[in-house]
Amino acid sequence: MKYFLYILFSENLDSYYVSHTNDLKDRLRKHLTNHKGYTARSKDWVIVYTEEFSSKKDVYARERKIKSWKSKLKIKELINNKAEG
Repeated sequence: MKYFLYILFSENLDSYYVSHTNDLKDRLRKHLTNHKGYTARSKDWVIVYTEEFSSKKDVYARERKIKSWKSKLKIKELINNKAEG
């Protein structure tokens, strides 16, 4: 099974959201529906970055690493570097 780290961006909130899933399309749909949680605050979330992993352990470790940065600037750099490379 494939797992995906993903980063969402909301222009309305000027905010990023980092998580992981094994079904990107369905997960984005869930973020955009009525629900409780951080992403319920806006309905303009778009996927701006993804990485693919073959194990849940690895994708979760990567998610924790990015979240540990606690830096919007570092997330922007990550996204921009992938776009350039």
